[in-house]
Amino acid sequence: MEKIIVYVNDTAHALQQLVPMKLPTTAGPVHWIVVACPPRMTRHISRWVAHSARENWRAKWGEKVFAAVVPTLQNTRDQVVTLVAKGDLAGMTETLQRQYGPARVLDARLPLVGQDLMPVTASQPTNPQSRWALPGAVVGMGAVLALAAD
Repeated sequence: MEKIIVYVNDTAHALQQLVPMKLPTTAGPVHWIVVACPPRMTRHISRWVAHSARENWRAKWGEKVFAAVVPTLQNTRDQVVTLVAKGDLAGMTETLQRQYGPARVLDARLPLVGQDLMPVTASQPTNPQSRWALPGAVVGMGAVLALAAD
């Protein structure tokens, strides 16, 4: 049985990557390990929200992601395990591979502007761009809007 670890932080983006992988093939069943990666909360949130409330929010956020992703992956042959990420993702990948055996790792997280994503494996290259780097299309559109305003 093939094992695939999938890291998800946005359901629409993840489904775009996962649906083509679910096309009917002659391969055997797949054991999916879906890991939800909730958005980070600021360190100052602890002033207003208790730790248990934060954990409850993370669990509810994960349930929403799983409700959208798991039905797409699940069929009579495949198995799906769901987890909510906590801490270092590279360490979590190593732990999951020790627990479930060798597995492919799919990073289906949506990259967000101004936010660096943690690597999911030790060998994954980090993004050398600046945190504030913008795509050329965004800069070009800003220039066009500035010219149109004049």
